[in-house]
Amino acid sequence: MPTEHPSLPIALTMGEPAGIGPELIVMAASARHEAAPFFVYGDAGLLSARARRIGLDLTIVETDEAGTLAAFTRGLPVVPLANAAPDRPGRPDVAGAAAVIESIERAVLSVRRGHARAVVTPPIMKEVLYRAGFRHPGHTEFLGELACRHWQDDAAQGLATGGQDRETPFRPVMMIWSETVAVVPVTIHIPLSRVPAALTEDLIYETGLITARDLKARFNIAAPRLAVAGLNPHAGENGALGSEDSAVVAPAIARLRAQGIDARGPLPADTMFHARARQTYDAALCMYHDQALAPAKALAFDEAVNVTLGLPFVRTSPDHGTAFDLAGTGKANPSSFLASLSLADRMSR
Repeated sequence: MPTEHPSLPIALTMGEPAGIGPELIVMAASARHEAAPFFVYGDAGLLSARARRIGLDLTIVETDEAGTLAAFTRGLPVVPLANAAPDRPGRPDVAGAAAVIESIERAVLSVRRGHARAVVTPPIMKEVLYRAGFRHPGHTEFLGELACRHWQDDAAQGLATGGQDRETPFRPVMMIWSETVAVVPVTIHIPLSRVPAALTEDLIYETGLITARDLKARFNIAAPRLAVAGLNPHAGENGALGSEDSAVVAPAIARLRAQGIDARGPLPADTMFHARARQTYDAALCMYHDQALAPAKALAFDEAVNVTLGLPFVRTSPDHGTAFDLAGTGKANPSSFLASLSLADRMSR
């Protein structure tokens, strides 16, 4: 994979066409003096129509990857897709699924080929993609497969792969980041009833390892501090409220510490997120989705950014959904999307 270079632009995907993604993109383009240069793999007609719909006078510049930086000085650079996307705000349509998938694939490839230094993805609607044959649980898993595919392609062509064996897939890790708090859910989009069985010592250990590594590499934190939540109330209370914390979580923490990582726990999750506690760690490892995302969204709803760790490129995304009820109204709040752009810029420098 090419070395990231700060002079390169950031590649944006289109997101769900019927959601707020297209208008977040045109809003960001209107405020581009505040952002690093970027371009979007998308449908120029849809983006132009969405800008008009929400009252923005924005120039759309169709270009290829080589012309994106020059085009950014004149408006929103759009690298056209082979697949069209319908402009029907609030009405998701499987007809736009191919464009959504193509946009993601081409944005990742643009980093590999040295046309961009990071990827920012507006929200997608997985249910629509599933109806079109999409077989991944979500964005994160798809990005992991694309990364692995490109590393294998590079190795087959005799290109540099950083000395890493890519026969096994990358393991992407979700982090919700803000200046206020950063959280990492160890298990993500599975029913709560399945969490105890899915939670293994290896999974916690590997997630902590990837988190610490990328906090060093991407956030310039020399010695990352991880606070690790217990699974059960009061972190199991010495087995009275469940055995998982002593049998599974604690051994994983011991392995992280043996690797020189400053990891503490298992800690009661209900006392990890007040202001004084947050000063003691750089990221909180949580055992399931809502244990991580509920406090993160309560503390930093408009500023939180979804960051994918564990990939050979930078990927960020706003920490919200498609918001079909707001699509086409101009009322969507672009704060999280602009924070995603800003963080992608920072991480890829």
